Amino acid sequence: MDEIDRRILNALQIDASQTNAELAAAVHVSPPTCLRRVKHLRESGVIQREVAIVAPEKVGASLTALVEISLDVQAAERMTAFEVLVADEAVVLQCYRVAPGPDFVLVVQVADMPAYHALAHRLFASHANVRNVKAYFSTFRSKFETRIAV
Repeated sequence: MDEIDRRILNALQIDASQTNAELAAAVHVSPPTCLRRVKHLRESGVIQREVAIVAPEKVGASLTALVEISLDVQAAERMTAFEVLVADEAVVLQCYRVAPGPDFVLVVQVADMPAYHALAHRLFASHANVRNVKAYFSTFRSKFETRIAV
């Protein structure tokens, strides 16, 4: 990855909706060069996907919870089973295995506290291997960024 690829990645992370011609002009390369490089970045997995970022409060998902999960048994298959369980939940935006401390940290975006309670009961209380759940509820989001410095 060279400087041109980095400029392309930075520009796309700011606005992935721009046309190839606009992107090429922004990073100071020809449109065919830009198109070829973006294609390579996609095919090599550097660009995983392109998405629209939605304002949670505008779509009725105004409660953000950061949830720590500790399991009773940390065997690899039990960890994977928990990951499969949360992968099917649309309101679980992110799931991380972490160490030390809890086994997982989840980022959850739900409508309100009753919706969180329903999720907690469905995923945590009814799951035999979940030992401890500790949730933190966001009162204010001062920063949210998806861009990775490259």
